[in-house]
Amino acid sequence: MEQTRFFRAPGAFLKKKWRYLTLQQKLTALFLMTAVVILAVNLYMFTLINKMTGRVEEVYVSNVNLNELSGALDLVQKSMEEYLNTKSSDAMEDYYRSEQAYRELMEGLNSETTDNEMLLTEKNIRGLSESYLDLAAEAIQAKRGRNVEKYGQLYEDAELLYDEIHTFIYSLNNAQFKDNSRNYQALLDSLRYMEFISIGVLLLVLLGNISLIVVSTRSVTRPLHQLAEAADEISGGNFEIDRLPVQSMDEVGIVTNTFNEMVENIRNYIEQLRATMERENQLKERELMMQSHLKDAQLKYLQAQINPHFLFNTLNAGAQLAMMEEADRTGRFLENVAEFFRYNVRKNDEDAALREEIHLVDNYVYILNVRFAGEILFTKEVDESLLNVRVPSMILQPLVENAFNYGIRNISWTGRIELSVYQKGEEICISIWDNGAGMEQERIEQVLSGRVQEAEAGAGGNGVGMKNVMERLRLYFRDQAGLRIFSEGKNTGTEVLITIPAGQEEQSCIE
Repeated sequence: MEQTRFFRAPGAFLKKKWRYLTLQQKLTALFLMTAVVILAVNLYMFTLINKMTGRVEEVYVSNVNLNELSGALDLVQKSMEEYLNTKSSDAMEDYYRSEQAYRELMEGLNSETTDNEMLLTEKNIRGLSESYLDLAAEAIQAKRGRNVEKYGQLYEDAELLYDEIHTFIYSLNNAQFKDNSRNYQALLDSLRYMEFISIGVLLLVLLGNISLIVVSTRSVTRPLHQLAEAADEISGGNFEIDRLPVQSMDEVGIVTNTFNEMVENIRNYIEQLRATMERENQLKERELMMQSHLKDAQLKYLQAQINPHFLFNTLNAGAQLAMMEEADRTGRFLENVAEFFRYNVRKNDEDAALREEIHLVDNYVYILNVRFAGEILFTKEVDESLLNVRVPSMILQPLVENAFNYGIRNISWTGRIELSVYQKGEEICISIWDNGAGMEQERIEQVLSGRVQEAEAGAGGNGVGMKNVMERLRLYFRDQAGLRIFSEGKNTGTEVLITIPAGQEEQSCIE
């Protein structure tokens, strides 16, 4: 029983250790494990194949040795003949050198008695070679002693042994070549068999590694799959799901545990929300009643103001009176003011053509120039093909008013306002630019977020703030319109750019 615990302990320890590894450590461990196994198998197979290759290279070594022996014998014979013919010291040195080389090669031949035919032939070659070398040495000595008859006889005897040794070497070389060829073919067959075995082993190792990777990565990806399914259920509105099991303490385990806590918190929040919604429903009815009373109060307040119709009718009467008295500039001024108020009343809750909005801007700029003695330089560049495009009413005049009030009203140089209407790709672009005080990026963000709307409305304007313009553009064009503000900072001017949908080409007004 104790022995069983001993053998189970390492497995449990490794499993626990694996549970606390990070994803990077797990993937690195898998990669190293498979790489080590493949490397070990490759090294083992490489060693076996190299060993077999070495044996193949050693097959014909005996034939090479016999060829070297035959060549050395030829050198001995040749150097002996040259000395006997010339009696030169060089020939003598060549003879002793070739004799020494031949004796060293002879040491590799068999000298033991055996029943092996090739080994027996080697022994015969060795014995004949020793007799031949003795005769050659005696012939050399006889030549040196000028015993012509003796060295001639010795040379003939040595030449006979020389031919006989060559015959034995040739015979042994052929026999060994046949035997070596059989061995070579057997080794080649073994080498091919080893190649097939190597491929098979590598395939098995590869399949084993793939299985190991699949099994190991499944333990990593299964929690991710469960987490994805649970997240899909949550996105579909089903919060009544079981807690996901946390199988490891890696990144996936931490995310899973956090996900479980998030789902639990959402459930608690929904329960709290249900409890508060019942109280809010009761308060909502009371609030609706209060809003109704508030609207009634606002209506009565508006009714208490000067009647706009009465106002522009009065202005018309004043314009006619000025014309009768030949005060043309005063009459024109009053006509523009009357038109301005008439448009305000008539278009308050309607849409309008760009032509009408631009005409209202012209009236407004004229009134400003009368009030401020023509200090405003107003230019416009309008694509006439876009004049009939429908837009929400009262979106251009408030922007021109802002450009005047906050851009050029208090500057020391001549104020300019430019209005441009053009089409670019799938967008119609309406740009209102001034060369005035400019805006910091923080101020731009405040304006676009609507946090300064009330300040604008209370600064002598008509009560239509930037946020109002943005909201009506969004509602009218169903979130397909945009309003952006561009300025490089103080005293650099400001551009307000409105983009509304037009054609199908994908190109923006902002490059």
